[in-house]
Amino acid sequence: MMVSEELIERCNQRIAAYDCEGFVYGQGPSRPVIMFVGEAPGETEIHNGKPFSGRAGRYFDAFLEQLHVTREDIYITSTVRSRPYKWGKGKNAGKKYNRTPNQKEIAAHAPILDVEIEAARPKLLVPMGRTAYWRLLGESPQMAEVTGSFFSSPIRRLESWEKRMYLFTDTSYTLFPLYHPAAVLYNRSLEADIYSHLEKLKQYISTD
Repeated sequence: MMVSEELIERCNQRIAAYDCEGFVYGQGPSRPVIMFVGEAPGETEIHNGKPFSGRAGRYFDAFLEQLHVTREDIYITSTVRSRPYKWGKGKNAGKKYNRTPNQKEIAAHAPILDVEIEAARPKLLVPMGRTAYWRLLGESPQMAEVTGSFFSSPIRRLESWEKRMYLFTDTSYTLFPLYHPAAVLYNRSLEADIYSHLEKLKQYISTD
């Protein structure tokens, strides 16, 4: 395991003030070629401890099949390791629903991702979706503007939790943003673009 239990406990204490539950560890080899960075676990994941095992996980597994890799070949992590939730209203009152993590929650768990990246030193970082992109690069563009292209850049590392201040690393990383697998659940028209992007990624892997 790349991250100490002491650090996890400290980060979980920081996130305890917010509507988040459970904790899911990152999974994969210690020196992966690719590190996939998602948003946060959902209800399924916090119960079985397996990243991307819910509805979006079926699409993620299809991504890996397209790339001709397995979960044992890659590292899977996320910006927040607990499930952010909101309470339903009306007839759905008393039921929890997934939601996008806010900046305070992202900062609370930011040191975990920082340590994972520094320890794994992946050849390629794949942020999936706007939350992961913002966490690493400090920008929140429309994903259609940035997906499917390789580029090199420093990434953000948390400098101050109290101020939620990030600094960019001295090291540059190669990144290849993708749509989050859950995007297909809401917009099937993205599927063709996603698989076109995955073909580029597969070529990168095959020439590694």
